[in-house]
Amino acid sequence: MLLYNLKKTDFMKTRKFLSIAFMALVFGATSFAQKTVMVGGAAMYPTKNIVENALNSKDHTTLVAAVKAAGLVETLQSKGPFTVFAPTNAAFNKLPKGTVETLLMPENMKMLQSILTYHVVAGKMNASDIAKAIKKGKGKATMKTVSGGTLTAWMKGKDLYISDENMNKAKVTIADVNQSNGVIHVINAVVLPKK
Repeated sequence: MLLYNLKKTDFMKTRKFLSIAFMALVFGATSFAQKTVMVGGAAMYPTKNIVENALNSKDHTTLVAAVKAAGLVETLQSKGPFTVFAPTNAAFNKLPKGTVETLLMPENMKMLQSILTYHVVAGKMNASDIAKAIKKGKGKATMKTVSGGTLTAWMKGKDLYISDENMNKAKVTIADVNQSNGVIHVINAVVLPKK
């Protein structure tokens, strides 16, 4: 009888262990799937903050340099949450020649801060949240930026776009790159506050 109870206890422990291992495998696979969003050749991890992830993206070296020059690293590492529309290097390259170099000069820090914070909305808005706001707004949704300006979101087919106050548009090329302190949507153009 003691031998039977011992075997039954061992069986229950083994069964419990296998159940826990299976759950860990399932949840671990789900978590890993979320972690494998690739931006600029690097995995973006939802456990890291906006700056930590952006530093690894080869497509966002200009943005990272601008964030550093503007003194916004601590802000974008803070709790947030933030929704960041992150222009790629190619987006910055579309600006008139010499614009980026001029903006990175210490004497232009305020202007650079204004441009960068124009790409940030307080709170976390996934693409589905923005799409719902667009539907509710009958084709357009306005978002107040951290700089105090306004971005307008709209859809063209299944593609999500944002427009600035100067009627320049940017397409969201990679949506819902989740961060520990918000979400990044990669865009193909730099949006600018009202002149």
